Amino acid sequence: MAPTVAVIASGMMGSAVGKRLSDNGVRVTTVLTGRSEASAARAREAGMVPVDEAEAVTADVLMSIVPPGMALSLAERLLPFLQANRRKPIYVDCNAVHPRTVENIAAVVTATGCPFVDAGIIGGPPKPSYDGPIFYASGEAASRFATLGQHGLKIRVLDGPVGAASAVKMSYAGITKGFTALGAIMMLAATREGTAETLHAELSQSQPALLGWLTRVMPQMYSKAYRWIAEMEEIAEFVSDDPAARQMLEGTARLYERLAADFEGDKHEVDALSQFVKRGQS
Repeated sequence: MAPTVAVIASGMMGSAVGKRLSDNGVRVTTVLTGRSEASAARAREAGMVPVDEAEAVTADVLMSIVPPGMALSLAERLLPFLQANRRKPIYVDCNAVHPRTVENIAAVVTATGCPFVDAGIIGGPPKPSYDGPIFYASGEAASRFATLGQHGLKIRVLDGPVGAASAVKMSYAGITKGFTALGAIMMLAATREGTAETLHAELSQSQPALLGWLTRVMPQMYSKAYRWIAEMEEIAEFVSDDPAARQMLEGTARLYERLAADFEGDKHEVDALSQFVKRGQS
């Protein structure tokens, strides 16, 4: 018998995960209270059943997929419902938070008697032509979460405690989002100095793979920059034993904060980045 999985919330990743599970025979619920009509529409299209928070915690598995800054507050908000529910769900925190944060979330959840899984998502939202993303999972209950591999998810269980999966996510995201930020910084600097065309030509000759990657990921970043602010702050905390690294990543968070505002505003910098990556395209 297929399990019931509550996915909170129905953002782009959450709704896509919900659809992957729903398409593979799982009853998927979600909470739409306070969510936008766009979120509600995504949930409907994904086959997710709207329920209240009290019913959401009666699922077999509860997957928290929210912006990093909301991960702990979601667990705290669900706390009374988890305490009141006699049949405890496996609580899977899938958010981009550093190991100490996920340990704090685990402390809230496990105090209610719920099994807890630390999960890090690497890759984009599921779609028909793509069998990812990969869920790295750690903690004592990780193998129980891994049974959702029978229902369309790719799950890799780590031999480590709560915090191990988040460490993998922090390291990976620090590289990919850090490289994206560095690319944006230097593209904008070249644009300001009037040398963007020359830089693009040099990259196309000496670093074609890097330019190809930047050309693909840069436009995808604009609408996500607001979510990456808290994620980069979590990564900065993750490397806090290295002051220079922490300062660099805190600066990256401020860059994404500025680009997010620009994307919602006059798009001056976003348009400059788009013009850079479009050079040479027919």
